[in-house]
Amino acid sequence: MQPQRPARSCRAAPAGLYALPDAHCTPGALNPAVTQATIAATICKRGWTRAVRPPESVTEPEKLADMRAYGESASAVHAYEYDHLVALELGGAANDPRDLWPELDYPSPEGFYLNPKDRLERTLNRMVCNGSMSLSQAQLLSARNWVAAFRRYG
Repeated sequence: MQPQRPARSCRAAPAGLYALPDAHCTPGALNPAVTQATIAATICKRGWTRAVRPPESVTEPEKLADMRAYGESASAVHAYEYDHLVALELGGAANDPRDLWPELDYPSPEGFYLNPKDRLERTLNRMVCNGSMSLSQAQLLSARNWVAAFRRYG
């Protein structure tokens, strides 16, 4: 398990579906294996995220610790996704606490989860892989303010 921040030391703002993580706690971190030169063999290759995603047995205890850091109760664990600020499909670090945070997830009436950040990540990945956006630009958009990026590209 990666070391986590102290309880209540982080704050997402604003609360809710379009929350941004605390930039001091979750600034984003990158996988050094993913570069513009390696995207065809990494993030643009089918199965990449599955190959690098840490198992739930590792991330679930980290998620609970990070929920405490963000002031969230462990009883709400199922309402949160332990999400990468810079998505794995954009070259985010697989298991670095600087890139992971408890993101609120909202189910739709049909039981599907409505997460605009996930939709943005798929869009940016397609843009990087088809050459219409550089990897570094997509990573920066995700790390700085994914909500603003969603409004532009979502």
